[in-house]
Amino acid sequence: MKYEIYVTLKDGILDKAGNAVAKVLNDAYGGVESVRIGKLITLHCNEEDVKNIAKEITNEVIENYEIKTCS
Repeated sequence: MKYEIYVTLKDGILDKAGNAVAKVLNDAYGGVESVRIGKLITLHCNEEDVKNIAKEITNEVIENYEIKTCS
């Protein structure tokens, strides 16, 4: 099965990369108030493995993850 794991910083955690991108985009286009940067991991494996992998690749103190099944 194909899965996507989305990893993002939790609310309230400073996103330095997102702030930098927001500044550049706002300077170039205007109207950009904020940007949050995350990671997307796409993999083929079984359901049990994807849950274990998601837990292993995230820092649960500062990050959230979401698993989506792809077709």
